[in-house]
Amino acid sequence: MIDLKTAFSHKIGFGGASLSGAGGGYGFGNIEFDQAVGLVRLARERGILLFDTAPIYGFRQSERVLGEAVSKDREDFFITSKSGITWSDNKRVNLTNEPKVTIQMLEQSLRDLQSDYIDLYMVHWPDPRVDIRRSLEIIFKAKERGKVRYVGLANTNSDDLKKARELGPIDVAQSELNLFNKEVLSLFSEFQNGGTLFQSWGTLDKGILTKRVDKKREQAKNYDSSDCRKSAPWWKQSEVLAKLGKLEALWPILEQREISPLSFALGHNLNIKGVDQVLIGMKNEKQCDSVLSALENLPTAESIEEIMNDIDL
Repeated sequence: MIDLKTAFSHKIGFGGASLSGAGGGYGFGNIEFDQAVGLVRLARERGILLFDTAPIYGFRQSERVLGEAVSKDREDFFITSKSGITWSDNKRVNLTNEPKVTIQMLEQSLRDLQSDYIDLYMVHWPDPRVDIRRSLEIIFKAKERGKVRYVGLANTNSDDLKKARELGPIDVAQSELNLFNKEVLSLFSEFQNGGTLFQSWGTLDKGILTKRVDKKREQAKNYDSSDCRKSAPWWKQSEVLAKLGKLEALWPILEQREISPLSFALGHNLNIKGVDQVLIGMKNEKQCDSVLSALENLPTAESIEEIMNDIDL
């Protein structure tokens, strides 16, 4: 069984939204179930230890893929899942951290993951209607019964973090962090003072920072029907195009220095003191290998600082 320190010894965690496939929800395009299962096993063979998921990823599809992938050697994988993002029969997404929902989601995730425990279980988003301690009481009780090994908060804030620590240690915090979004940095001292590890999601800004999303693709909305970038209300074309416009100054600098956009995006996060791991979504073997190759060829902290000083993001 992999402990938390070991799970974070690899700087890349597998972002399981990429396994959503045709299930939709929060996912990034089609991937067949068997292909997704094989990809998880391949990533594990390549050395990745932590696999992050949530029920909303593919409306349970991501968890089912992971459940199948790890069913024969569960203890060789460190799995993260979350509670709080639900949906109605017509797949209208909702947020609730009511304790009864936390119980239901945890039990369903255990079934979908084909496991009697989840290594790291997190509250997915703060719910202004529900005191964070109410949902965490359920999770800490589940920890006492062995259904959860570690407890975390995703997308948290200072007030919730302080309340959460009244109940017990918060082992991991997870939030968006990339070249365009650095709001979470204001919490880093609180994370470190409480012994909370940090992992970033949105590390590649859903393809914007690696050129997989460019103006032509975005303007044509050239995404699979199951891809959240096709129609999600939070994926606003005006904002995407504005970011792409700002990045036009970055690409030639990286090319001149022989730094890939992927390596730069990874290096940007991993060179920040307090970033313990970055989550990256992958959909095939080529992407997996490119991420691991980029990790071995990160730009220096000095290079990153020089480049950031030369551009205006």
